[in-house]
Amino acid sequence: EEAKTAAAVEASSPPPPPHTLCVTDAVAAMRRGSLTAVELMESCLGAIATHDGAVGAIAHVDVEQARADARAADATPPELRGPLHGIPFAVKDIIDVAGMPTTHGSSIYARRLPSSSAAAVEHLRAAGAVLLGKTTTTEFAMGRQNGTRNPHNLAHSPGASSSGSAAAVASRFVPAALGTQTAGSLLRPAAFCGVVVWKATRGLIALDGVLSLSAHLDSLGVFARRPVDLMPFCAALTGAQPPADAAPPADAPPLRLGLLRG
Repeated sequence: EEAKTAAAVEASSPPPPPHTLCVTDAVAAMRRGSLTAVELMESCLGAIATHDGAVGAIAHVDVEQARADARAADATPPELRGPLHGIPFAVKDIIDVAGMPTTHGSSIYARRLPSSSAAAVEHLRAAGAVLLGKTTTTEFAMGRQNGTRNPHNLAHSPGASSSGSAAAVASRFVPAALGTQTAGSLLRPAAFCGVVVWKATRGLIALDGVLSLSAHLDSLGVFARRPVDLMPFCAALTGAQPPADAAPPADAPPLRLGLLRG
């Protein structure tokens, strides 16, 4: 009886707001036809409008363009849809997007409008993802703080220069976001904000259109809320075939873990 009651309560409960869905859950919902790109985008925009005043993770959103791109995604025939069809994403504000302010977190470049988009942005768009906007960064990804707060505790630090991307994902403003790292700017925000991140090996992803701090240390990465949600983004950015499931290949080498003592 208790099991039946619990099942009945679950069945009668309203579905979660679309912006709370993780990447793979949103992809599956759109494939089933129970969710549209427009519904997901509107939910994300609503969450930003309601909560980003406190968190301060978003640097710029072109609302009408985001809505137009979501409508275009919904109009794409099913056979032409990519593995990230309709998934909103945001990018750190040192990553160029054509026609969208890319200020490097500095008032010096407040009016800078790139004429072309970074290679990483184009790869994700080609996979069907929909750009929502830009996330905050420290000045030139290494200087003056940007005022972004940790969404779990507004009095706490959200991490390093990619903190806007990590905080946006943790706040459910977007399912995933791009960031960069020269020292610890991917790993720290992910740890501080309670999300996961994939830091690409240097040279694996083209950094065309990304502000360079060190040619020998710069790398790109993706924030998401679960490890499995990183996989289709990794595949889109590297050109690899998206995995059919989250299971590792049978011939994968054994995992090796390192423990730092200090």
